[in-house]
Amino acid sequence: MRWVMALYLTYLTAPMALLLVGSFGESWTNSLLPSGFTGRWYLELWADSSFRRAFMTSLVVCATTCVVSALIGVPFAYAIHRAARRQVRAAVRILYLLPIAAPPLVLGFGFILVFSSPELPFLGDIWVLVAGHIILSLPYLMQTLVADIRHLDLDRLEVAAESLGAGFRARFFDIVLPSLRHSLTAGLVMVAAFSIGEFQLSNLISGFLSRTYPVVLLQAFYGATGFACAGTMVLLVLAVLGAAGSAAAGRAAGVPS
Repeated sequence: MRWVMALYLTYLTAPMALLLVGSFGESWTNSLLPSGFTGRWYLELWADSSFRRAFMTSLVVCATTCVVSALIGVPFAYAIHRAARRQVRAAVRILYLLPIAAPPLVLGFGFILVFSSPELPFLGDIWVLVAGHIILSLPYLMQTLVADIRHLDLDRLEVAAESLGAGFRARFFDIVLPSLRHSLTAGLVMVAAFSIGEFQLSNLISGFLSRTYPVVLLQAFYGATGFACAGTMVLLVLAVLGAAGSAAAGRAAGVPS
């Protein structure tokens, strides 16, 4: 089994290693490895105003998506938990998982049809892009929260608090939210990682001034290879940081408070 794991890790890391090498290569044409060594691609990437604007757009979209997803996801997950009938919980779960089952292209074409109409001419607006990211990423947060709520025995804690005179507001903010802090953190890291790297929907509905980093990055591959590799490495570093944050939050969730 060790050689299988080694083969898998090689398959996983080899493209990343080639991107790293290519980002410091002077030229890379019709060869396995680039020739020369330079750091100018990262300097050019920083100096490119379109990449800086796209990077800031991605950060704004990501941060807004995380905040709105948390505001929607926590009460929604709690409401699912409090639903009396199992059939209701199952039906709602199917509904919020639909964005995962449906390809982003389907959602993108739907956004184009709706928001390019004379009544709603908002296609290309950054808030339409944020709405699309929320729809696509909210199921990942919901899955984390709903799964955690099932194992926290919140009903017993709430009954005890209610017997001491705590109202719904006090129970929600003093018991439910603190109990969900680890799963909420882990879920939001997943949402952030997904939003930063999302391409298909963003490529369809973003406007010229609301293009996200992955959308602009695609265009770099039609130019200098080293520049494109440097741009991809920035996105890869963000993805690695997101994965590390999710893993750290997951470990913290297993530690008793």
